[in-house]
Amino acid sequence: MSGKGDLKKTLEREGVFLDGEALERLEDFAALLEEWNGVHNLTGARNRGEIEANIVDSLVPTGFVERPASLLDVGTGAGFPGLLLAVAWPETETVLCEPLKKRAAFLRLAVLELGLERTTVVRERVERLRHPPFGLISSRAVSDTALLLELTRRVADFRTRYLLYKGSRLEEELERVEGMEILALRERPPRRYLLLGKEGSGEL
Repeated sequence: MSGKGDLKKTLEREGVFLDGEALERLEDFAALLEEWNGVHNLTGARNRGEIEANIVDSLVPTGFVERPASLLDVGTGAGFPGLLLAVAWPETETVLCEPLKKRAAFLRLAVLELGLERTTVVRERVERLRHPPFGLISSRAVSDTALLLELTRRVADFRTRYLLYKGSRLEEELERVEGMEILALRERPPRRYLLLGKEGSGEL
């Protein structure tokens, strides 16, 4: 992939439709990450095409998940998926939780450069985070679903939904999860996008 037009077409094929301002921010983010990654080794995405593939992967759920009022992304790393969700949902109060100093520094710069006024970077382990319950909690970094639910229990309530970026071990993980129901599941092999909510809460 190369160029805003190609990225736009790829996103639209996945059911993701963004305005011109958001697409410009995606291009600016890709360029910034490519520059930083060459020096600081933030992510395994080594070139623009791989970065854009991760951008698309991050944004696919925006085609079927309702925009939340508040979002917590756990282990944002180089920006996937939380920073990209913030670009797609600029009116959402977004907290990017990333404990590693180098990655948090990059995220703070990216938030500033992209003008994401409602996005905050917190350099902290998520289990130490203190915040009112979020509407949506996302993660591509925490591999075990039950562990993520435990780590975020202080910043979640009955209405909180979880957007999780999963792979082939999803069913095995869900066997260890209690009190949650699947609100949506989308397949884009090898990725599986899972939306969870408390049993009885339903899709908000």
